[in-house]
Amino acid sequence: MCFFAGENQTEQEVMIKAPVAVFVYNRLDNTRQTIEHLGRNEGAQHTDVFVFSDGGKDEASWHKVNEVREYLHELAENHGFKSLTLVERPENFYLERNITEGIAEVFQRYDRIIVLEDDICTSPFFLDYMNRAFDLYQDVPRVMHVSGFTNLSVEAPAFYFTPHMSGWGWGTWRDRWQQYFKHFGSREEALRGVTPADENRMQYGGVFPCLKSLDKRPIPWDICWEIAIYKAQGLCITPGHTMVRNIGLKQGTHFRSFDFLQHYEFDREPWQQPIPLTQILQPETDPRLEGLFADAIRDWGIRYTFLGRIIRFLYKKMVKKT
Repeated sequence: MCFFAGENQTEQEVMIKAPVAVFVYNRLDNTRQTIEHLGRNEGAQHTDVFVFSDGGKDEASWHKVNEVREYLHELAENHGFKSLTLVERPENFYLERNITEGIAEVFQRYDRIIVLEDDICTSPFFLDYMNRAFDLYQDVPRVMHVSGFTNLSVEAPAFYFTPHMSGWGWGTWRDRWQQYFKHFGSREEALRGVTPADENRMQYGGVFPCLKSLDKRPIPWDICWEIAIYKAQGLCITPGHTMVRNIGLKQGTHFRSFDFLQHYEFDREPWQQPIPLTQILQPETDPRLEGLFADAIRDWGIRYTFLGRIIRFLYKKMVKKT
């Protein structure tokens, strides 16, 4: 572990600043953009940042990992945060282990955390929104998660509550995470105590087939947290406008975009204004917004052109025959 100290704080802060954990691998350009956008946030100079750099799987990936680490070491000389801590994994931890162990490390020192992966560009008011949400809902235990992203692109209130968590720029409190999070080892373990009706509600009647992720190995951390929140009847505070943009979608393993066939509904610029938050002591979901979410998440937010719909129709018919 390498520790890089920032400037000492000289003025009293009104708000507790949550630390930010950034999880990176081998995408230099995305990492640079993520860090640069974070550095433009109001309050960045009062924020401790931890970067968890995963190790490579082979010679080619180690070459890219070392390029990312070279950039991070250069950043340490002039980063603009309160402090910057770089944790270099000696081997490939894989995403789930890197994130869950990184969160555990940060929670040894802090009671709240903001989590970013290496492809999340934030609004200049992202940190302000996250920290105010932490302060307002610290003593409202049903609120278990703070989302920086919203699936909704329609008219929505400044913020709302939903049982659905988003992993694109998010945060939580130590007491919620340590009490409820468990990295499940199997589908059976994850769904213990969950009825078919629960599964249907969690998947919004089937339009959000998130439970398919339970068949992956290892099981993704985010579906484990989604299930934990649901089982605890918890809620996630979510902004009415997205405070983040995922810039890694078209480069990812699970998504390929062909612009003449489809576009991604969730690829939106972050909101460039503060989100006004108030404290609601007994937060509840809004059935209207839950219905809008079900529509927004249809086909994972992928919207097809006329040609795309034709090709998709023909492809489905062909698959059905085989």
